[in-house]
Amino acid sequence: MNIVLINHYAGSPEMGMEFRPYYFAREWVKKGHRVDIFAASYSHLRRVNPKVRHDFQEEIIDGIHYHWIKTIQYEGNGAKRAITMAQFVGKLWINAKKITKKFKPDVVITSSTYPLDTFVGQKIKKISGGGVKLIHEVHDMWPSTLYEIGGMSRKHPFVVTMQIGENSAYKHSDKVVSLLPYAEKYMRRHGLKKGKFACIPNGIVEEEWGSPQKLSDQHADVLQKLKDDGDFIVGYFGGHALSNALDVMIDAAKACTDREIKFVLVGNGVEKARLMERVRTEKIENVFFLPPISRLEIPELCDYFDCIFYSGICSPLYRFGVCLNKMFDSMRAGKPNICAMDLEHSYIDDYRFGVCIKPDNINEIANNIAKMKNMSEFEREEMGKRGIDAAQRYFNYRTLSERFLRIIEGIGNSC
Repeated sequence: MNIVLINHYAGSPEMGMEFRPYYFAREWVKKGHRVDIFAASYSHLRRVNPKVRHDFQEEIIDGIHYHWIKTIQYEGNGAKRAITMAQFVGKLWINAKKITKKFKPDVVITSSTYPLDTFVGQKIKKISGGGVKLIHEVHDMWPSTLYEIGGMSRKHPFVVTMQIGENSAYKHSDKVVSLLPYAEKYMRRHGLKKGKFACIPNGIVEEEWGSPQKLSDQHADVLQKLKDDGDFIVGYFGGHALSNALDVMIDAAKACTDREIKFVLVGNGVEKARLMERVRTEKIENVFFLPPISRLEIPELCDYFDCIFYSGICSPLYRFGVCLNKMFDSMRAGKPNICAMDLEHSYIDDYRFGVCIKPDNINEIANNIAKMKNMSEFEREEMGKRGIDAAQRYFNYRTLSERFLRIIEGIGNSC
């Protein structure tokens, strides 16, 4: 089967996020399918961007054919980012006939944060005479994010454009695959027909946990010193952005009266400098910051942690569910999780590998951290084992990729 996957931000373990297209594609290639990923030359999510001299420059990574569309660089969410969206979708739209003729896709997966790439997929399907299966993959709820979180008017031309794209994707796709489990009702109101919704979350790559990359000496030295001092380490890894609500973690650190509990934040982002200044100004002595690491170092990093913390802003979008990469890595790490997010339901509830607490209840967060410290080692290990079992059984990319293939193969069948 020839699979064309369109994702503006697609990356790889070496380049950085987004990881999901790579992990699915790698599994499909192992099964004998050809996968061509079309992605932009620049993404703010990647640690390293490819050096691209011309449009449709090809690079093969682990058997996956990447085709880079040259776009400008940008910072933040201003006009330049909107221009890159127009560049990416526009170039693919213009070349849709060439893509169809050259790659002869059996299925096109449009898979971006924003929904405009659906128009490219629809055009390829039309050029093929309708023989191509079209799947739209929803990572984030655009344009809802723009007006519910970003404060933009629903009448803003950019929001209106995204709404047209979203509605069209739901109406014309053969299947919509969502990372968010509770989004179907919303999608049905915007044109999705009954029976066309499926949920496939993010996951883990078991091989990365079996043979992890060695943690840098800089990180290992700091963490080992804390362990040698007998400290209980509450660890966070990932982005330091507003959406991560890491002030909650620092507030919890201030509220903890047990000085043997230490909080370690690993990563980078626009909020890091402010958070570090806050810790310095307020003289919070049980919080430590470390630089970002590669994805392949996460397993060894988590070995030093006694429990893993992650948080998020209070968001109305959480009514659709959440699907954070770090949630599944934290599940697989075999350590108790503390999730400070306002969720009606979570995987932690399902598989009992930690606790989920509203982020505005700082005292309860601090009390639960203290409670975890005072658990027996056996109790913490059992909690961690439940997470490992769930991750390996239900959330590994091999299993998830097979589910995705069954969805593709089921399109057009009476069953």
